Amino acid sequence: MKRTILSVAFPLAHVGLDAVGGAEQIVALLDRALVKAGHQSIVTAAEGSRVAGTLVPFLAAPGPIDDAHRDRACQRYQQLIEEVLATYRVDLVHLHGLDFHRYVPGGSVPVLATLHLPPHWYSESIYRMSRENFRMNCVSPSQHRACPASPHLLEAVPNGVDVEGLSGVTGKRDYALTMGRVCPEKGFHLALDAARAAGVELRLAGQVFPYEYHHRYFREEIIPRLDNLRRFIGPLGFRAKRRMLSQAKCLVIPSLAPETSSLVAMEALACGTPVIAFRSGALPDIVEEGRTGFIVENEEEMALAFLLVDRLDPEQCREAARANFSAKLMSARYMDLYEKLIQNQAAAPTAVDAYAA
Repeated sequence: MKRTILSVAFPLAHVGLDAVGGAEQIVALLDRALVKAGHQSIVTAAEGSRVAGTLVPFLAAPGPIDDAHRDRACQRYQQLIEEVLATYRVDLVHLHGLDFHRYVPGGSVPVLATLHLPPHWYSESIYRMSRENFRMNCVSPSQHRACPASPHLLEAVPNGVDVEGLSGVTGKRDYALTMGRVCPEKGFHLALDAARAAGVELRLAGQVFPYEYHHRYFREEIIPRLDNLRRFIGPLGFRAKRRMLSQAKCLVIPSLAPETSSLVAMEALACGTPVIAFRSGALPDIVEEGRTGFIVENEEEMALAFLLVDRLDPEQCREAARANFSAKLMSARYMDLYEKLIQNQAAAPTAVDAYAA
């Protein structure tokens, strides 16, 4: 049966396969899978997002993103979501933003919220939401275990990546790569220090978003560490990312936050590139020690691991990605979950039925 799914992204970040943020990439992958399966996919997201279905763009005010900016954005975003629900016959709403509790739509339409970030980053109110037909899921078993108990929490639906689109064999070059949002919790300054200690070339690919503390981190912690061998190369589109991941000797993930998943680690493995990562959140579940990479405890171990990655087999990395991190499998799980939640809503008695009973 054809369904209409409304995916609600974080209003201040662009959705697309080229997006920097993991949640925004997942929205794009699910949108593409829905359209391919013959469903109607509607996406509310920042203007300029690129989707396969129907984009309902949100135009954010220009300027730095602070609390007042986010407050205004959430108020306007809630209005936009209500307009979409009044225009389309939506079967299910799928929320993805950190602040989704501020614009959860009313009514009887089933709502699924995917938690892409560490559980304690969200408002505590989401775990005791009073709305009917509301459910949540995590993106990894590790994240699920860290969540507070909640009647709304379903089993995790692990993230996946476009393993097929990332496949291919290319020659390796003698540089390490690190990627992501350039902000303090990603710990890129530690990767730069470890690369310098090991005498390794390191390329930092990523985007500095318009938050004041992100810009301060870049000015004070990243720029002073750059030189001829340690370079900042900015954000990468999908094709450039695939090329650079495939050519890199390794991907480095020095995250200081409890990673709920790591799309870039999965992408690296799909490209045949081992991963060096801190023991952060779900990363030990993604990286197989001594087979597809190394889990390290500090900068010194990271520097040593740079010298060991050449021993690892790229084909074993690809095999691990094919077996465990397929976006096709992730999308199929979400579509099954959508249908279950929609059917549960259809089977629920209406107020009149309940009274008559």
